[in-house]
Amino acid sequence: MGRSRVALKFNLGRGVLLAPLIFLTIFYFYPLVSILSVSLFPAGRIDLSGFSEIATSAYYHRIVWFTIRQAIISTVLTILLALPCAYLFARYRFPGRSILLALTTLPFVLPPVVVAIAFTSLIGRGGLLNRLLMSQLGLSSPPLQFEQTFAIIIIVHVFYNFSIALRMMTGFWMNQSRRIEEAARVMGAHGWRLWWTIYLPILRPVIAASGILVFIFTFTSFGVILILGGVRFATIEVEIYRQTTSIFNLPLAAALSLLQIAIMTAMMLAYTRLQRNLPLELQATRHTLQNLSTRRAYTLIILLVSLIAIMIFTPLLALVVRSFMSSTSGTFSLRFYKMLTVNTRSSILFVPPVDAIINSVKFAFITTLLASVLGMMAAYLLARRGVFFARWIDPLFMLPLATSAVTLGFGFIIALDEPPLNLRTSPMLIPIAHTLVALPFVVRSLLPALRRIPPNIPEAARMLGASPVSVWWLVELPLMLRSLVVGAVFAFTISMGEFGASLFIARPETPTLPVAIFRLFSRPGAESAGQALALSVILMGVSFVSFLVIERLRTPGTGEF
Repeated sequence: MGRSRVALKFNLGRGVLLAPLIFLTIFYFYPLVSILSVSLFPAGRIDLSGFSEIATSAYYHRIVWFTIRQAIISTVLTILLALPCAYLFARYRFPGRSILLALTTLPFVLPPVVVAIAFTSLIGRGGLLNRLLMSQLGLSSPPLQFEQTFAIIIIVHVFYNFSIALRMMTGFWMNQSRRIEEAARVMGAHGWRLWWTIYLPILRPVIAASGILVFIFTFTSFGVILILGGVRFATIEVEIYRQTTSIFNLPLAAALSLLQIAIMTAMMLAYTRLQRNLPLELQATRHTLQNLSTRRAYTLIILLVSLIAIMIFTPLLALVVRSFMSSTSGTFSLRFYKMLTVNTRSSILFVPPVDAIINSVKFAFITTLLASVLGMMAAYLLARRGVFFARWIDPLFMLPLATSAVTLGFGFIIALDEPPLNLRTSPMLIPIAHTLVALPFVVRSLLPALRRIPPNIPEAARMLGASPVSVWWLVELPLMLRSLVVGAVFAFTISMGEFGASLFIARPETPTLPVAIFRLFSRPGAESAGQALALSVILMGVSFVSFLVIERLRTPGTGEF
């Protein structure tokens, strides 16, 4: 009787840990299989016309090439900008260093739709910079023509992904011993020779890993391209959206989705392999930061602070200023914020804009609960099993990160529209989609914390008679609580700012905050644009508070995001 009870508890615990895999199977792999079915069997029999059209059409060749080209250029420029900054952060101690490094994370937690509108507020045709130049130089037309250009897409991508590369390279660099560098200096290596022979070979794993991650984010960029690119520029992601919502060519959209999934899966497998070479925690041999002792060091730090201040804060400040600026007189006004509670007759929304805020908060709380529970189970599954098991299962939980939100939304539309999973009109579909997007972030936040728990501590508690629940509640949970809260805040923030999947599955009467911003900003007229600006500032405020919580609770040197 006792043995059967123990076996039942063991099987129950193992089944609970498998819940994340079941969730992925139902809401990730099943929609992907449905996409595969629609692309290969659109009429009940095999039909490769969608793939043949992609392979033979010059139009789709241009789209695929543009997607790859902009991702490569964005990645290279991001790495080139982040590498010298990481050198300064990893080498020198200066006033405000920790705060400045923390603030570089802010763009990463900002929703793409907010970033796009922030840059439009700064360097768009009606942006603050153009207004300033026109008034100072007496010009009748805006001198800066960045809207719907390739340049603004690259600029925003670098802004958005700079913090990823910087934080990864800085953390890795600070874990490396200085003995090799000191020996090279004794042997006469200085300047570029030191970079070429010492720094770059040592940093090769983290440069490659951060580069792949930036490439993934820019390759699947949707909101930035959709808002800033216009009709001239379309990535695979944007074309999937256009084929689904405007042309209604589902087989071709499915074929494009599969092409993107194949590329992103290969990139994510490469990333997970490279990531194993990165440290999970700071080593005891972490080198000491140097004080600023030369004019050259002071000059470099001043340039670093100026660069980060201009690049990060100027667009966000422009967004805030524009939201409080009257569209007619240019003076301070709260009119756009007061209009958030009003659903005007000409509004493109079915509800007042403030309802979008309420919807997003509700969905974010549900997402946080789902992602935290499932992410904890997944982290336990990876941390408590053998290395061989984790090597094969770990990439599965990263796959949603390598799959575009647009593809997820498209898969939900075609897969979850009939019993027993008829969720197409259910409000729960949005938090489910958001959970898929947030799950990798929760797992990567928790996994290092779980791996740092010495096995002898919970074993000692069990030997003293503590039940598995007591061991988890009294021993393991306190040790990983900070990482759990960080993952939960990540999930909340991601849900609040998620745009791609929500644009597909959000009902007209329950728009999310980013969807409402996009619809308002896409509509002509100063009132709609003003409401979009006000909503963007509110969403940016939520992201900023979340960023402060993450930076406050994050354990230095742990986690990957």
